[in-house]
Amino acid sequence: MTMDYEMLRFIWWVLIGVLLIGFAITDGFDMGVASLLKIVGQNDEERRVMINSVAPHWDGNQVWLVTAGGALFAAWPPVYAAAFNGFYLALMLTLFALFLRPLAFDYRSKLDNPSWRSRWDWALTVGSAVPALIFGVAFGNLLQGVPFQFDDILRLDYQGGLLGLLNPFALLAGLLSLLMFVTHGAAWLQLKTEGELMQRSAAIGRLTALACAVLFVLGGIWLIVGIDGYLVTSVIDTNGSNRTVDKLVEVSAGGWLANYGRFPLLWLLPLLGVAGFVVCSWALQVGRRVLAFTSSSLAMTMVIVTTGITMFPFVMPSSLVPNHSLTMWDATASELTLTIMFWVVCLFVPLVLAYTAWSYYVMRGRLDEQYIRDNDKSLY
Repeated sequence: MTMDYEMLRFIWWVLIGVLLIGFAITDGFDMGVASLLKIVGQNDEERRVMINSVAPHWDGNQVWLVTAGGALFAAWPPVYAAAFNGFYLALMLTLFALFLRPLAFDYRSKLDNPSWRSRWDWALTVGSAVPALIFGVAFGNLLQGVPFQFDDILRLDYQGGLLGLLNPFALLAGLLSLLMFVTHGAAWLQLKTEGELMQRSAAIGRLTALACAVLFVLGGIWLIVGIDGYLVTSVIDTNGSNRTVDKLVEVSAGGWLANYGRFPLLWLLPLLGVAGFVVCSWALQVGRRVLAFTSSSLAMTMVIVTTGITMFPFVMPSSLVPNHSLTMWDATASELTLTIMFWVVCLFVPLVLAYTAWSYYVMRGRLDEQYIRDNDKSLY
């Protein structure tokens, strides 16, 4: 099979989106469960049930995040450089929060001491909720444009700061991201637990799912009426070398709607996202466990896909010099690099999916407090 450079660029735009969706669906539920740890779990045994419901999977789920970061570095080097330059403090905060998760999982139950376990419970909650929030804040800032530019020899100059990232629209996106993970975690607990723990999880999940639907709609309206979008007005030479500054970009009100104007069927994507949250809330109320988890996964997928389609072909717009914005056409690695990576993905992604499916099959079933008591020394 032969592919030209333009096709490879598009394929890698799709693949990175798939990796982000895989991360949201898999790591999303274990982060959501941990975020609910001090809210849903009323005692130590219930919290151990929650932790052990995700214990066989959480570290494997991180593979999606690590792979997405590696793919970003290899496929879109300028985007990786700009992101780690502009979002450096936010990303370091995310990494330090993520450091807490393996420590909390491993050390929490080493001592039978309420204070000891409570501190690690908070560490696990913070280590899961903070990254979920920051991921949404990052995407909220991408939709508004990031304050960077390139000099004459293409060195990146970022002129923002951490506080500038915490603007109202970005915080709304961050809250949506956090509540999506919480909803997904609640749906997972419906699958894996019984009794009052399951009922409390369902009650919270019903509310957060509806809140996600409202925030998603509000964010869309805000994006349409209050935030200028970006449009490439010059023809990009996709067969030549990457030159991130050799294009003309227009910033205009409603610019982010251009793709929906050309292809009206794309409006089905955000509608499916809203419908997924509503169905998830209903399924949690009536006890349709599989449907609740499936619809939550669908809703998160549609939120990510909607964001990607809205920004297409932009990956990181520049609010300082719009012509320096990074797009999927001019921010990619070489054709040889993308080709080699493509075949590596074709080999290893099916293996990861097969292993993931097998692990979920082996670890199927529900947990309760009696199981924790019976296996007190071998579980988290």
